[in-house]
Amino acid sequence: MREYKGSCHCGAIKFQFQAAVIEIGLRCNCSICQRKGALMSSFTLSPIELTITAAADVISTYEFGSCIARHHFCSKCGIYPFHQTMRKPGHYRVNLGCLEDIDTSLLPFEIFNGANIDI
Repeated sequence: MREYKGSCHCGAIKFQFQAAVIEIGLRCNCSICQRKGALMSSFTLSPIELTITAAADVISTYEFGSCIARHHFCSKCGIYPFHQTMRKPGHYRVNLGCLEDIDTSLLPFEIFNGANIDI
């Protein structure tokens, strides 16, 4: 296990968690993920596994469709550090591009067919 630390661009949102060495990312083809282009963690984290540090007014949330998935972003710099998943409500995937010491251009990735997910 390794400890990972990450943040939005301006540092108003910080987060950390422990996980195995990250060797692969996940890209989703749903309408929001296509537009934001983030490389997400292929694993999910429970609320007790992900420590988030931010003032209450800094984290903004966007929901659409079924409003089960919750896409969180920084109200100051606009960066999207993590979201709560539709398939596992309350659990998080993190934007690997927000992690310290990770070069996402070197990571292979899998495609998740979120455009055709059954709710």
